[in-house]
Amino acid sequence: MDGALRDRVIVIIGGTTGMGLSAAKACANAGAKLVIVGRDAPGTSAAASTLGKGVCAMTGDATQPATAVRAIRTAVDEFGQLDGLYHVAGGSGRGAGDGPLHQITDEGWEFTTRLNLSSLFYSNRAAVQQFLKQKTGGSVLNMGSVLGWSPSPQFFATHAYATAKAAIIGLTQSAAAYYAPQGIRFNVIAPGLVRTPMAQRAANDAKIMQFIEKKQPLDGGRIGAPEDLDAAVVYFLSDQSRFVTGQVLAIDGGWSVSEGRERAEGAP
Repeated sequence: MDGALRDRVIVIIGGTTGMGLSAAKACANAGAKLVIVGRDAPGTSAAASTLGKGVCAMTGDATQPATAVRAIRTAVDEFGQLDGLYHVAGGSGRGAGDGPLHQITDEGWEFTTRLNLSSLFYSNRAAVQQFLKQKTGGSVLNMGSVLGWSPSPQFFATHAYATAKAAIIGLTQSAAAYYAPQGIRFNVIAPGLVRTPMAQRAANDAKIMQFIEKKQPLDGGRIGAPEDLDAAVVYFLSDQSRFVTGQVLAIDGGWSVSEGRERAEGAP
């Protein structure tokens, strides 16, 4: 996909680690000019140093409304316009009190939904406001999860997180329908379990990894890699997807079509 994003200006919220950083590298290799946002200054600077020229890095908290506004303003000031937004920022609320419904604390609910849903709302709103101001089309790509519609109660019972990821689909598709006449596209990428800092609990648990061998059976039954998403990110942010909006693409190794347990005796 070399050149697919040549001279495109892309903002990546959560672009300094894991899937966001991998996507940033892919976008840079495809010719994009980037503004990447990360939480901690040392990590953000280190990420930017791996991406070459045409990259602005800034530190910010995605759960604060001003962060996305500032990132988009930086893109316009530095590169002249905004062509695409990729919202990756989010994470687990397990440590803050997320879990099965009867166990979720009020604090866990607020923390998890703010981290995963409110942050995305802030960035999507800021992006569409800029596209309308420019009187141009543009592409918004949101990070979802297969847990938004394909639950896994044994090992992944974090119901506030699943709720937030399901709501992302609703927001994305509603916005896609409303702004299609203006040429502003909204889509979702929904990964399964991917090897990122957030996935360390699962990746270090032998029972979960045995489960993943059946739940994500593609390519030998493995945990995903951030790079597995990169081609789709470039596609959705480029003109290659100019006739695509309101879609949810599961990149999940077969998670959403697999049972995640040993086949019963006699089963095909």
